Amino acid sequence: MTNLTITIDDNTLRRARIRALEQGTSLNALLREYLEQYAGVRSEQRSAADAILQLSHQSHSGSGPSGRTWTREEIYEGDDA
Repeated sequence: MTNLTITIDDNTLRRARIRALEQGTSLNALLREYLEQYAGVRSEQRSAADAILQLSHQSHSGSGPSGRTWTREEIYEGDDA
């Protein structure tokens, strides 16, 4: 891969970094994805799993602040195998 240097004002960079962190990603990843889409390049490495991960970061679903846990019995409940 090749490195790219861009010039951007400090305030825009700061706000973009904060927004990227809120989305669980980095500016590097965001810019790479944007440029791949802009250039019409879709790497085979960017699979359906990548799309699912991205959606999960944007999702507001979850098990709550304390987190949900299951017992072994609950996990295998109804499993006749």
